[in-house]
Amino acid sequence: MTFKYNHVYLNASSTVVGPNENQGPLKDFFDKKFSDFYAGEKSWEQAEIKMMATSINILLHKLKKAPSSIDLLIAGDLLDQIAPSSFVAANLKIPFLGIYSACATMAEAMIIGSNMLEAKQINNIICATSSHNLSAEKQFRYPSEYGAPKPKTATFTATGGAAAYLSRVKNHIKIESATIGKVIDLGQKDANHTGAAMAPAAADTIYTHFKNLKRNINHYDLILTGDLGLYGKEILINYLKEEYQIDIEKKYNDCGIMLYDLDKQNVGAGASGPVSSALVTFGYIIKQMTKKKFKKVLLVATGALFSPTFLFQSKTIPAVAHAIDLEVVE
Repeated sequence: MTFKYNHVYLNASSTVVGPNENQGPLKDFFDKKFSDFYAGEKSWEQAEIKMMATSINILLHKLKKAPSSIDLLIAGDLLDQIAPSSFVAANLKIPFLGIYSACATMAEAMIIGSNMLEAKQINNIICATSSHNLSAEKQFRYPSEYGAPKPKTATFTATGGAAAYLSRVKNHIKIESATIGKVIDLGQKDANHTGAAMAPAAADTIYTHFKNLKRNINHYDLILTGDLGLYGKEILINYLKEEYQIDIEKKYNDCGIMLYDLDKQNVGAGASGPVSSALVTFGYIIKQMTKKKFKKVLLVATGALFSPTFLFQSKTIPAVAHAIDLEVVE
């Protein structure tokens, strides 16, 4: 399902990162950096709450707005019952929609918000997300203290928070269109190779977006996936060529690869987590679009919708990808 928008703009964004992201190649593009995983709190979960809250507070400061002036907050994260998002919302007292699409959560939030703005149901919205390497590892795999070895295909959950403000007020970057993806399940069961589970979903969404809008790769300066990682990226390139006869290689990159230096940092196949694509998009890509180095960017955020409980029962990992079309207003 694809939507076109005429009056939805990205007015401002903010990014907060942890220690690993602050050592990566994009470190100069983030608003605030925490030097350790605790961020001054007593637990990793509390630190994640602080990072999302900090990103929203920075955003409000940039906008010179109070929480009471925001019509709606849409947020989500990786932890059970999206608890960090709920705690943040409780403090802000903004009408709240909590959502979950794993690592595609921010794109889902932006699509919901864009549709409501286009329909004039609201005047503005904040979309937010977060993830934390250690809280996610504890929930989805093994606590880091176990020292369990990981295969080279495993990704590294990014730590940080990100927020974006959308409104109908014209700005230099607009949300031009969006495609809601379908859940795709091709039988992948390896929690340490989520790129393989998500790549077919990304391919289906890219194909659908192009088909519905009668476009091809030449329409865009850049196509970004959320967090397929080093190996998932190659799977996507090959899968699109074989299944859909679409070659995106020359204009394609993956946020999970861009966020870290894979040769120097011990981060496996690259970044994952809801905040991965948000940090790269709002920290780096938007700034490049402001300079008009990119004018049309298709962000395809990918999410592995797996549950540890179901994996223990030998079930597969469904995946979804949602696409957001960002364009410079001439």
